[in-house]
Amino acid sequence: MSKKKGLGTLLAGVTIGAGLGVLFAPKSGSETRKDLKVKIDDLVKKAKEIEIDEVKENTLKKIEELKKEIKELDKEKVLKIAKQKAKSIQKKAEELVDYTIEKGTPVLENAANSVREKAIDVTKEVLKKLEEAK
Repeated sequence: MSKKKGLGTLLAGVTIGAGLGVLFAPKSGSETRKDLKVKIDDLVKKAKEIEIDEVKENTLKKIEELKKEIKELDKEKVLKIAKQKAKSIQKKAEELVDYTIEKGTPVLENAANSVREKAIDVTKEVLKKLEEAK
């Protein structure tokens, strides 16, 4: 879209909005028209300050940054992170079991073992799905 066409669309929208404002404004007609003129002059001033090339350049830059981030978040990296996290979860589950054994609480030991087993099953399942998706 050219700068002039974009500016024309913007000004048309403002004009429509301003017309609706005149219809529903609680002020007198002359006050409303004066306010409207000030607002339109302000809008025209701001519209003239817009740098379309700058907006385009910044938008494309942001898109490229997003593409780069998405590319870096590939399946292999996700799988690697998931494997590391799975090891960490299993280690924490083992520590929980060891702690309950150390404290001599058979009821907690059985529950901790159940948690450990479930954690291992869940992490294996997640890793399997990630590897299949690869």
